[in-house]
Amino acid sequence: MPDTTRPPVPPGRPSFGIMTAPSQVGYDDLVRVWREADEVPEIEHAWLFDHLMPIWGDPEGPTFEGWTLLAALAAQTRRMRLGVMVTSNRFRPPAVLAKIATTVDIVSGGRLDFGIGVGSRPHPPEAWREYPAHGLPFQEPARAVASLAEACVLIRRLWTEEKPFDFHGEHHRLTGAFGSPKPVQRPHPPILVGGRSSATLRVVAEHADLWNVPGGDLDDVVRRSALLDRYCADIGRDPASIVRSIHLPVDTDRPAAVRGAVREVLDAGFRHVVLGLPAPFPEGIARWVAEEVIRPSAG
Repeated sequence: MPDTTRPPVPPGRPSFGIMTAPSQVGYDDLVRVWREADEVPEIEHAWLFDHLMPIWGDPEGPTFEGWTLLAALAAQTRRMRLGVMVTSNRFRPPAVLAKIATTVDIVSGGRLDFGIGVGSRPHPPEAWREYPAHGLPFQEPARAVASLAEACVLIRRLWTEEKPFDFHGEHHRLTGAFGSPKPVQRPHPPILVGGRSSATLRVVAEHADLWNVPGGDLDDVVRRSALLDRYCADIGRDPASIVRSIHLPVDTDRPAAVRGAVREVLDAGFRHVVLGLPAPFPEGIARWVAEEVIRPSAG
């Protein structure tokens, strides 16, 4: 049986993972990379994104649904932790999402890290078009953040409560809600909330075990991390109880630059590093990342 009480990142050391955006690529390529990564001990977690249409490249190209694909890849791997970075709370009713995530946690033997966020903003336009294309409402930001906060509450309750319950929030209403089976992990899978807005950071302070932010402007990321510290202090939570996670793109032509970016975020206190792999995925990319980026950076 897996250790269902382990923290998402062991204290005091960095944890490295990969992101394979399931867009403009084939299923066989994704399986190949994940199977290879699962054999590389330095790669501890692997992630997909949650878009329904391409947000770069050919606008009519392929994009896989993230949670269906995650279940398939969970069955193809045995060791890595895995998740969606991050689920759009706008795409699925939270109670349905709780059931989907429970199924993936069981399929994976208790390896799920549950990533969730508000969902795409209206920029770039490629990210916005997937809502009307699928008949999904696009809530304005304040309402979307409030909906996310309620979703975190009710999803946790579905994972942990032993009796049916009613939930009457401003954005979500459940009657006779009950989750069965429960996730493998106890009390529940780690919750990762992604985002950088001040409002989302308040949700992180209240509900998250991990906080993820895209890399890029490191000064801004550090300021956001300090703001999260203040929000934690406001509610009496130890800021160190939230693992800081960051996504960094990988450029195989510039490994020294990638290593430099990793060192900078480690120095800034980020302990959960997700390396975005370039698509199409080169042969041997997982081992290349371990040899050229992770081992030199973790030493």
